Amino acid sequence: MSSLALWSVINIVALIAGLAIYLFIVSSQLKKVATNLEESADLVWDIKKDAEAIEPGLTSINSTGRVVAGALPLLYGMGEGIVVGATFQHDEHVPEKVARPPMGTRRSRMMEAVGVSMDD
Repeated sequence: MSSLALWSVINIVALIAGLAIYLFIVSSQLKKVATNLEESADLVWDIKKDAEAIEPGLTSINSTGRVVAGALPLLYGMGEGIVVGATFQHDEHVPEKVARPPMGTRRSRMMEAVGVSMDD
């Protein structure tokens, strides 16, 4: 057997051994990924099961949220009324260099929607 044939056989054996080692490493990493995905899938199913128990109460929570959201403009108007009646006059203590907002008193656009008139 010539040396060229011997070195060709050695190269082919080294290539096959390298590929075998590479495939072994990749397969072990894929097994770890598969294990992690299986654990993640179990956690997702547990979360779904817990969410199904919460779902019927969401309608009650949403209706309560709508009631609170509807009352906020009224509460905001009452709060502005309380602030207007306060005795502390902040404008006297503010130096003239302070920029004042051109819009004046902040008001909610939803006041008219719930029947509150702030111009009275």
